[in-house]
Amino acid sequence: MLQIPISSIPLLVSLAVLCVQAVRVPQYQQLLPLREQAAIQDAWTVERLSNVPQLLKKYEVDAWLMSQKEYAEDTVFWSLKSATQFSARRRTVDLFLANAIGDASFAYNWIDNTPEVWSELRSVLEAHNVSSIAVNADTDISFSSGLHAGELEKIVQELGPKWENKLVVEAMVGVEFIATMVPGRLEWYHRLQETAWAIITEAFSEAVIEPGVTTTDDVRWWMRDKIQHLNYTTWFMPDVSILNAGDPFSDLPIAERKIIQYGDLLHCDFGVTALGLNTDTQHMAYVLYPGETEEDIPEGYLGGLKQVNRLQDIVKSNMKVGTTGNDILKTSLEHMRNEGLGHSAGTLIGMFNLQEGVEVLGDLPLLNNTYYSIELSAEYFIAERNQTMNFYQEEDVYWNDETNEWDWVWGRQEKFHLVRPPVDGVFRIQGL
Repeated sequence: MLQIPISSIPLLVSLAVLCVQAVRVPQYQQLLPLREQAAIQDAWTVERLSNVPQLLKKYEVDAWLMSQKEYAEDTVFWSLKSATQFSARRRTVDLFLANAIGDASFAYNWIDNTPEVWSELRSVLEAHNVSSIAVNADTDISFSSGLHAGELEKIVQELGPKWENKLVVEAMVGVEFIATMVPGRLEWYHRLQETAWAIITEAFSEAVIEPGVTTTDDVRWWMRDKIQHLNYTTWFMPDVSILNAGDPFSDLPIAERKIIQYGDLLHCDFGVTALGLNTDTQHMAYVLYPGETEEDIPEGYLGGLKQVNRLQDIVKSNMKVGTTGNDILKTSLEHMRNEGLGHSAGTLIGMFNLQEGVEVLGDLPLLNNTYYSIELSAEYFIAERNQTMNFYQEEDVYWNDETNEWDWVWGRQEKFHLVRPPVDGVFRIQGL
């Protein structure tokens, strides 16, 4: 799946207790047997491919050509392949047509390492009077730059000058194809996101964390084991850190990771993968001292979480379909400043080090058939610590056709996860 982070100024994330609206508790969602998963994924792929002719017409190209060899796949290949394909074979060539003539197919695929590939390809191009051929050779956008240099040279060599002159680069063809999420995917995306929340909820609890003993590295590896136990996988190593006035994303060596203590404010960056879909979530947790309850969480922490939630609302409200990421960033920043607040295929709305706009990626339009990750952070002064801290938050959103607005895929954190003190002095560490 395609996941594109939406960042903001030093805005910071926070986490919530796992219940977004009081009683809703995330549950682990069991995956289907692999054979059934493959059938679902292949049906989604067929549906996505059926939209390719309209996509090519939208960007005014006659054809779209991809060529790759095993171990050197085009970026788009992973969205084209069947669920039982694990790599390209020999030379794998795909051609799609915007205007197939008569009853001819709009999609062609060759898996061969003989000259017949190129002669047959030329015959199809001739038969359909193709005048422009999109190739994935963009210089800036990774989703449309997967054509390897040697393979492009081979295409030019085999097709000859006539067809070389018809090759064009239209980055949005690859971007929009990868980014397009067909309706049937949403139900499973909900399930994946709920599972991610459930893992975070258990990880950030006394079932896993014993203050004074458990390290942040213990928790991140527990999360990895839990993912595997559930037959999911992930697309990045979970990150768990103790928040302070510093940067939680500094990738400290394992030896420098701290033991979790009472009163710590914890942060995680976490995602799961299944059925070709990825999630991405950042949450926070508070470690209660013995004798403390939720009512004892420092007011400064609660204020930081509320501020981050407000920033989420501002960014989400400014995510207008068709608007570029840079325009959304500019509008959101103006909105934030007026309120006195601090500040994967598709557009990028700012980055932590590029708060006034992002070249190229920030100029892409926001699409309504894509899942986006709203990733931001907020600075907030914590009176109890006499220092300004960063609060991080990240949640995935989808376009809701019924309400005509962006909705959270499963929810957004509005309360801290809580690591509660032991009962009768005894911790009960929960296994997998």
